[in-house]
Amino acid sequence: MQNNKIGLYISSALVALMVMSSMLFVVDQRQFGVVYSFGQIKNVITEPGLNVKLPPPFQNVTYIDKRLLTLDNADTEPMLTAEKQRVVIDWYARWRITDPQEYIRNVGLDENAGAVQLSRVVRNAFQEEINKRTVKELLSLKRDVLLDDVKKEVLAAVKGAKPWGVDVVDVRITRADYVDAITESVYRRMEAERKRVANELRSMGAAEGEKIRADADRQREVTVANAYREAQKIKGEGDAEAARLYADAFGRDASFAQFYRSLEAYKSTFNKKGDVMVVDPSTDFFRAYRGSGGGGAAAPAKK
Repeated sequence: MQNNKIGLYISSALVALMVMSSMLFVVDQRQFGVVYSFGQIKNVITEPGLNVKLPPPFQNVTYIDKRLLTLDNADTEPMLTAEKQRVVIDWYARWRITDPQEYIRNVGLDENAGAVQLSRVVRNAFQEEINKRTVKELLSLKRDVLLDDVKKEVLAAVKGAKPWGVDVVDVRITRADYVDAITESVYRRMEAERKRVANELRSMGAAEGEKIRADADRQREVTVANAYREAQKIKGEGDAEAARLYADAFGRDASFAQFYRSLEAYKSTFNKKGDVMVVDPSTDFFRAYRGSGGGGAAAPAKK
């Protein structure tokens, strides 16, 4: 009998412990705690800490992430621009749950439900805004205006007649490109254009090079001509000065002049080792070498 009482006490204590443990729950700082009572939202815990509820099945608790979430686009279906060009847009959105009750009532019980619906809303907003714009506007600095308009449309959808209880913080484009078939043709056209520009620049460079070379040749010819003219001028002045000096020297001593002219004649006549000339020694050509001794060269007589 005593043992049965002890077992009953232990069993009761265990049951009480289990009941108490089911009544306690902890809400993390990254989560909302939503307390349900027979399928209806009884309370939303927004602050972290230890909380108490009734044991199941009277009350249950679920958790919803309150952090900033990222929604990446997984759809590669092309969109049409104002020029009817097919483009592929990769985008992402940053969002968070701000009101768990509205979120659960109008969206779903977890974050995945919100991600699915938000993805559809963002894509529709992109499609509507891209239909109004050209590819040039999509790829230029006007992209920020596009993103602002998309964000406004998304916020209008999630905060409309049935608020989602979420806030869309940012919407961004990570890639905007033509579909593969158009991308290839655009690449070929760009390649042809780059080659045309390169050939044009090479032609302009070659023409400019020829112009520079022609100008350099002209300047060289002018410089050479000027140098030659200056050299001839200096040479002429030198020859004139030499002639003046010779004339002055020859005028002072006629015999020296005759002797010098004879030396110049010998020099020009016997300018090579193999030169041979047969001449009568009594001619005037050898007059400078004729002297009283008959052997060596006689210097001109001094007056």
